[in-house]
Amino acid sequence: QVQLVESGGGLVQAGGSLRLSCAASGSILNIYIMGWYRRAPGKQREPVATIISDGNTNYADSVRGRFTISRDNAKNTVYLQMNSLKPEDTAVYYCNAARFSDYYWGQGTQVTVSS
Repeated sequence: QVQLVESGGGLVQAGGSLRLSCAASGSILNIYIMGWYRRAPGKQREPVATIISDGNTNYADSVRGRFTISRDNAKNTVYLQMNSLKPEDTAVYYCNAARFSDYYWGQGTQVTVSS
């Protein structure tokens, strides 16, 4: 089992920045990919950014150039630096980890961007 704990959400004005953190514990060996997803009110959960164990990253078109995902393997933590935030970025953000054929989710952290 892998446990994921997110932190760093909050309320910020449009144009501001936040950094989310996701700390992984448990059976963390062989975690291949970690990522961030979000669910806005009334919408389905969508991928935001992912990072593979070799460091390759991928971003949703809506956040590319504004968000940066990074991974600190020594701390078993993945980060999401969010800059130039927009009201449409308001959502619950979830951390995800894939290990073999299993997927794990954190409890989510609320990000609210006011206009």
